[in-house]
Amino acid sequence: MADYLLSWGEWFGFITALVYLYFSINQKIWLWPMGILTSAFYMSVFFDARLYADMVLQIYYLVVSIYGWIIWKNRQSDEQVDKIMIVKVNKSMLFKLLLAFGVLYVALAFILIVVPPFIGIAASDLPFWDAFTTAASFVATWMLAKKIIDQWLVWIVIDFVSMGMYFYKGLYVTGFLFFVYTVMAIWGYFSWLRDYKKYQHSIA
Repeated sequence: MADYLLSWGEWFGFITALVYLYFSINQKIWLWPMGILTSAFYMSVFFDARLYADMVLQIYYLVVSIYGWIIWKNRQSDEQVDKIMIVKVNKSMLFKLLLAFGVLYVALAFILIVVPPFIGIAASDLPFWDAFTTAASFVATWMLAKKIIDQWLVWIVIDFVSMGMYFYKGLYVTGFLFFVYTVMAIWGYFSWLRDYKKYQHSIA
């Protein structure tokens, strides 16, 4: 029964994640409610797979999805346009993002190694890779909420690593999803880059 429920949860998460990705690439605000649905399904999937950092990441996604929804809605109202202005990361922000990633990675790796045995649950599988993808996803999701184009480059790395991790864990539907994510993240980057260049040309 657990495998059956896991399969359905994974399939529903797969479907909502694809819709989320479509909205994200096309800069539609409906990406955020779809993100909430996707996170809800994948919390149970990752708990059963003992990928605890990924499970906690889904909770963060829920919070940031609400935050991003509010930010995008307010900026749409202010600018009275369907698409919100895309921005690029600067050196100061890049340093802060790398610092945040480093702190999160070390903290998550430590927690994944130390906490499960301490509280009597099964040890986390692939703790260092799990910590890497989770820490990077924390940063990339915040970048998405701020509509920073460079978030797509981060997602390309995250999605490729995650694809290998999920195939290794036997989550084949999710592994295929992250193969699609990797390809679509490349597409998303060039799609946003085209709009970014159009905007820069219009104000030049």
